[in-house]
Amino acid sequence: MARTGGRMTVTERSLFAEYGRTLVIRAMDGENTDQLFDKICSEFENTRIEQDSQGNVLIMAPTGGESSHQNLSISTQLSLWAEHDGRGKAFDSGVLFVLPDKSRLGPDGSWVSVSKLEKLSDSDRRKYLRVVPEFVIELKSPSDRMPDLKLKMQDWKRNGVELGWLIDPDARSVLIYRNGLDEAQQINGADKLSGEGPVAGFTLNLKPIWQGLRF
Repeated sequence: MARTGGRMTVTERSLFAEYGRTLVIRAMDGENTDQLFDKICSEFENTRIEQDSQGNVLIMAPTGGESSHQNLSISTQLSLWAEHDGRGKAFDSGVLFVLPDKSRLGPDGSWVSVSKLEKLSDSDRRKYLRVVPEFVIELKSPSDRMPDLKLKMQDWKRNGVELGWLIDPDARSVLIYRNGLDEAQQINGADKLSGEGPVAGFTLNLKPIWQGLRF
């Protein structure tokens, strides 16, 4: 068992037990990465799984209680706004997008325009979504490494995401990633965050995110 970039490289199910750990199963040369992904998904049901552009499969342990609560607040706020706005649909952390670089990534919250979703068949809408969301939100949990999340935000941008928010509840900060701009904008201590571009009109109340499960 070897460590690479803070993640464990393993293939044994019995080792997948520790809170906050991400397991990476690396694709072998010449291996069919689609088949590898499907096989891992069948072995690790009800588990959050992603795949990078090299075909390596990332298996994430379940999140902690506070992060789950914070993520629910984000998803609920985005969903309520999207339904009222009517230009697109919101998705929670359970969705998986198949991106142009062949990676399969799932953000903690996302929004896709109706114009993109309309191009999918009824059958395709029930599978992993082969579209690039215009807007994504990533929420840092206590076990996440910020360098890994920043790399993931760059992956989103390279695949065409127009706007991305990386929220760090412990630091009470947000990094805003805009397609076409190299540097992310950092906002500290704000109570609200206003959408722009594809999600203009959306306002995220950050107070419940900062509060978490503290009383």
